[in-house]
Amino acid sequence: MLRSSADRLVLPRDVPTTVLRRAHLRAAGVTSRQITDAVRDGQLLRLRRDRYLPRDTDPQVCAAVHWGGRLDCVSLLRLLGVFVREHAGLHIQLAPDASRTPRPGESTQIVRHWRPSSGAADDVLVPVREALCAAVRCQRPRDAIATLDSAWHLGAVDDDGLADVFAHLPRRYRSLRPLLDRRAEAGTETLVRLMLRNLGRHVELQVRLDGVGRVDLLVDGWLVIECDSLSHHGTWEDHKRDRRRDAAAVGLGFTTLRLLAEDILFRPERVIEVLRRAVSRGPRATPQTVRVHDSGER
Repeated sequence: MLRSSADRLVLPRDVPTTVLRRAHLRAAGVTSRQITDAVRDGQLLRLRRDRYLPRDTDPQVCAAVHWGGRLDCVSLLRLLGVFVREHAGLHIQLAPDASRTPRPGESTQIVRHWRPSSGAADDVLVPVREALCAAVRCQRPRDAIATLDSAWHLGAVDDDGLADVFAHLPRRYRSLRPLLDRRAEAGTETLVRLMLRNLGRHVELQVRLDGVGRVDLLVDGWLVIECDSLSHHGTWEDHKRDRRRDAAAVGLGFTTLRLLAEDILFRPERVIEVLRRAVSRGPRATPQTVRVHDSGER
C-alpha cells in the first residue's frame, strides 16, 4: 500500500524503482561469477538483456520489464493502493520508437501505452502523474474521478500535481477537476457521492457525529451512508461495532444506510434506485447532534 511522507512517496518493499544492470552490479563490487550464480540460484531475475531485478520484485513489475516497458496506468496505481476499476490486462508504457513486432509468447493481455515518459531510462515505473493521466483516459469518467480522489487522499499527488495531470490531458477532461474531493477514503465513497450528486442531494464526506464517530457520507444532514467492504467489515467484531454505531445514530435521529462495495461497483443501477427511494422519503426525525468535520479515528 502506498504511503506518503513530507517529501517523498514510500513504495511497497517489493517495488524497486530501477532495473539493475551488470555495470551497476560490478560498480558495487559484485563479480561476474557472482552475478551468474545469483541468476542461476534465482536470487536475481534476468528479465531482458542486461536487465535484472531482485527475485522478490512484484510480478507485474517483472512482466513490464520483460516486455520492454515500464509499469503504467491502472496497473501501477493498483499496485500502489490507489483505487482503480478492475481492468483486464497489464498496462505498460513503451517508447514510441520501441519495436511493435510481437515477441514470441507475447501475451494478448498486455495494454500498451505508446508514448514518451519523463522517467529515467532505467526506471521500471512511470511517474505517478503520468500513470494518473493514462488512467483517466482508460476509465469511465466516474471511475477516473474515484481514482484521482484516491490518489489525492493518499498523498500520491498534491494540488500542483493534479494541476499538472489536467494540463497534460485533453481539454474535454477538465470538467472533472471541480468534481474531485480528497476527503474520500475509498473509491466506493466517491462513486456513491457522484450518484447522490446526480440526484441533486447535498453530500458531506467523513463527518464526525457526536456519539457515533466518523461516517462515510452524510446526505442532506440526516441520512448516513456507509460503504462497507470485506477488508474493513469482515469480522464479527467489525459487525458489532457497526451495529452499535448504527443504533447510536438512530438514537440521535439519523437514518443509516449500509451499501456493499460489490454492489456499488457491479450493480450501480440497483444502488441508485435504493438511494433515490431513501432520499425521497425524507428524515423520520430531526437529528439532535453536533456535526464536526474530522479526519481522525472512527
